[in-house]
Amino acid sequence: MQEILELINGMSPYLLLGFLLAGLMHSFIPGKYLTRHLSSPDFRSVLKAAAIGIPLPLCSCGVIPTAMSLRKEGASKGAVTSFLIATPQTGVDSILATYSLMGPAFAFVRPLAALVASLAGGGLVNWLASERRARLAPAVPGGEEEEGEAKPCAHATRHGSLRSKMQEALRYAFVEMMQDIGKWLAIGILVAGVITIAVPDDVSDVFRGSTTASMLLVLAISIPMYLCATGSIPIAVALMLKGLTPGAAMVLLMAGPACNMASILVVRKVLGMRTLCVYLTSIIVCSVAFGCLIDWMHFGGMANFLPLSAAGGGCCEETAGWFQWACTILLAALLVHALAFPHGSHDSCTCCCHEGEPHNARTYHVVGMTCHHCCRAVENALEALPTIEEAHADLHNACVTVEGDATEEEVRQAVESLGFGWEDGER
Repeated sequence: MQEILELINGMSPYLLLGFLLAGLMHSFIPGKYLTRHLSSPDFRSVLKAAAIGIPLPLCSCGVIPTAMSLRKEGASKGAVTSFLIATPQTGVDSILATYSLMGPAFAFVRPLAALVASLAGGGLVNWLASERRARLAPAVPGGEEEEGEAKPCAHATRHGSLRSKMQEALRYAFVEMMQDIGKWLAIGILVAGVITIAVPDDVSDVFRGSTTASMLLVLAISIPMYLCATGSIPIAVALMLKGLTPGAAMVLLMAGPACNMASILVVRKVLGMRTLCVYLTSIIVCSVAFGCLIDWMHFGGMANFLPLSAAGGGCCEETAGWFQWACTILLAALLVHALAFPHGSHDSCTCCCHEGEPHNARTYHVVGMTCHHCCRAVENALEALPTIEEAHADLHNACVTVEGDATEEEVRQAVESLGFGWEDGER
């Protein structure tokens, strides 16, 4: 129990600051800023996608519909691939949490590794698709092939005064984000505590100093499973304290959040097998390369480069002060609220046949929505259709209600273009 409290006390101030910065980014960055810079199939769009994705606090599930929306609105395959690789690995919240538990070296190398992997993957995808650029070029600049005159995103236009933007930032940071990643953050902390308490110390003899064995183990575990960028940090710390090499911990921090079965299946379906192979290869190769670099620096006499490896990272060795405890209590209260009341603004829709529902409103079941970003992506994709007046996604009931004259087939195609599943018939 003491180990878990030390982890939480070390992370809580940085997590709260990270959530706040994420909310400010969400509220003040225009909704169409992304696609405006990602349409050209060249290296500049790949670089911009990586630069935009690295600080964004999107989880591994939320990044999928966001990336598919970018593709639908005209972003190049390379830019979408770069965004998919860079975004789930880092974020302002996870970077600050990494600094708090693992020190400045990991906090610097982690986004750098995400940048290199995303540039390699996105650049290679655009290079392989070079023979198609001449055919795509006329359609991309104006976006006419994909979207036509798309409506502006709802969340990009509903903000008015500075006060309303700040309210939206706080709601997003401490309600929506907590609901989206709170469960995974709590699981990560609990798993770290279990590893620290239950795993015997002598198990470290199997992996101590063995970069290859540690990395192969981490890759086998992390690629198919879901790991949140922030929730993976305490797990990596606990494994390092049990003897896993620092390089293997870096592999976990990179491959865990970026690869899971959901993202693999969606990339295969929407972007194709060739893009999927590039996507996986770039993540695996770069994570192993940066892991080897860190282990080389550590075992090569630069142990001070990774202060955590000495025994637990200086941030957790000192007795927690009143400020850390206050942050921990606040974080715990927000997590309890998120887990006990998991429904947010997107659940106030007209699903389930509420009285007074417009006569042209229809409700359909959507498979795969797991967070508020998923709901927002579905709403934006549907509201971009000229035959739909308004769309409301309900995360709790896994459905979407649309108002307008759109056919079921139009709604289905818009939903499936984001990578979500569909059940025929109205609810």
